[in-house]
Amino acid sequence: MKIPTALLAALLAFGLAAPSGAADLIDVYRAAQSGDAVFAAARAAQQAGQEKSRQGIALLLPTISARANSQFNDITTDTGSLFVSGGNKQYNSHGYGFTLVQPLFRQQNWAAYSQAQLQSAVAELQYQTAGQELILRVAQAYFDVLIAQDSVQLAAAQKSAIGEQLEQAKRNFEVGTATITDTYEAQARFDLIRAQELVAANDLEIKQRTLQQLTNVSGTGLSPVGTNLKLEYPEPNDQMTWIARSHAENLRVTLAQTALALAEKEVARSRGGHYPTLDLVANYNENVQTGGTFGASTVTSKIIGVELNMPLFEGGATQSKWREADANREKARQDLESARRNAELQMRQAFLGIATGIAQVQALQQALKSSESLLEASKLGQEVGVRTNLDVLNAQQQLYATQRDLYQAQYNYLLSQLRLKSAAGTLAEADLEQVNRALH
Repeated sequence: MKIPTALLAALLAFGLAAPSGAADLIDVYRAAQSGDAVFAAARAAQQAGQEKSRQGIALLLPTISARANSQFNDITTDTGSLFVSGGNKQYNSHGYGFTLVQPLFRQQNWAAYSQAQLQSAVAELQYQTAGQELILRVAQAYFDVLIAQDSVQLAAAQKSAIGEQLEQAKRNFEVGTATITDTYEAQARFDLIRAQELVAANDLEIKQRTLQQLTNVSGTGLSPVGTNLKLEYPEPNDQMTWIARSHAENLRVTLAQTALALAEKEVARSRGGHYPTLDLVANYNENVQTGGTFGASTVTSKIIGVELNMPLFEGGATQSKWREADANREKARQDLESARRNAELQMRQAFLGIATGIAQVQALQQALKSSESLLEASKLGQEVGVRTNLDVLNAQQQLYATQRDLYQAQYNYLLSQLRLKSAAGTLAEADLEQVNRALH
């Protein structure tokens, strides 16, 4: 986009050109990857979630336990038996043993194992979703700073132009070629733009702090949009194709599908409370006594076998857990339907946002040319007496307002490009790099 000569000169005078060494969108994104607390929390949750898979495998593997004991015995025996002597005996005894339990059939364990794998998948999907949301948050915060930065610089340029018009009105009044009304009009506009400049400066400070909170770096000195933004429609340029993608690949839809599968496994696990369990059990024990009624002894036992347990009644807890799981499964179904609808709505908004953005940018580009022509014509008309000072002030205000609207439309168009990919579930750093190139 070619910026009109008069406006470009004013903007350059007030520093709208990109400063040397300015941070671009990718620089800010890389900083956010390491500095954003929300994304760091998601990364930690993903690492924790991966442990669920290992915990699920452990449910199918054997458990081995060891035990040991050592004790002092002081036993006094009173007996009338001819074969067992009475009296007091003191001796030590100790022992140790090992037990191995290998589940052979535990319905609940198999269901819990499947749940653990799904829980790991959920953690991974949540991390991917956080990554996509980070891209959108960074882009939104970056563009918020840019539009606030543009507003400050446009307000400064407009104040300068109005200031020149005010001085001219004062000179014309002094020489009698204009009325005091022209001076009052220019002074009122000058005071108004000063107030607007202060508001814009405060807004810029807030937007920079917001970006700093996200990235942990300063939000100053960002690269603004370039002068030759290339406008492109989605490929393919078919809304229904993109909606179908959102139903199939949107991360929140996939997350809801996985949550439904997890709820199904919980139903199976709760039903498993009615099933018997069968375990292979092996024991090894050794007990040593240094004394006793029959003297010192060492007893070693080795046992291997199977153990069957059948739950008969647990106070109704098993049935209650099954009903709870069934209700949660229905909730997961409804959550999935909601996720699909939201994904479709987001896709429609993004797709239409691109189409509308392109049309709006093109219209504002033409409006900017017309606004410059109007300003030049108004200044010339004032010189020859067919236009008033108010006409020039209005033309100036229209020119700067159109420029700001154009900047905003460009940023909205670029954000819609990213939101389209996010709704389709494919948003990645490469898409952010493409937007970053479009900014220059």
